[in-house]
Amino acid sequence: MPHRYREIAFTDAVRIVQDELGSAGMNAEAMEQSAPNDRLTETEALFLARCESFYLASVSSTGWPYVQHRGGPAGFIRVLGPERIGWAEFAGNRHYITTGNLRGDDRVSLFCMDYANRRRLKIFGHAQIIGPDAPEMSGLAVPGYRARVDRGLVVTLEGFDWNCAQHIPQRFSLAEVEAASAVMLRRIEELEAALAERGG
Repeated sequence: MPHRYREIAFTDAVRIVQDELGSAGMNAEAMEQSAPNDRLTETEALFLARCESFYLASVSSTGWPYVQHRGGPAGFIRVLGPERIGWAEFAGNRHYITTGNLRGDDRVSLFCMDYANRRRLKIFGHAQIIGPDAPEMSGLAVPGYRARVDRGLVVTLEGFDWNCAQHIPQRFSLAEVEAASAVMLRRIEELEAALAERGG
């Protein structure tokens, strides 16, 4: 079964290096044994629905890659179908570098991160800018999130791949720490109340 992500990433130059460094056979075998990865499954959809952060790379007219961080509440990335995802673009520093790059080259790469569980999903695709007044924006809106929306982006997937957890630091958001601490804090309150009743 073709591994679409690696077909794109493993250029001739990359394959030469893999051959030189002894990983060509391993990578070829992995590609042959892989499941189709140009359409999202429930696994990827659930991961993206919980995702609060990812990195978005675009290509400038000078050939330089440009990477920006995107973030929002869990669920701000919308799975629009097995081959399409999208999100609202919230107001930022007004440099519009990604927006400008996409006018010349619609190819993007996403690194979607889950630091708590040390997982990352990599995506290649073609991005389309959605105007703030376009009907499609209703499907990208994040109710209750207080941020101005400048536009939307919809990405049609070319391929995706999961990375191993090696070297991903384990980090937790404030909400995750608070949730994990809630039981312990309640128990401390109970013990303090019991001590107070005993006059301790």
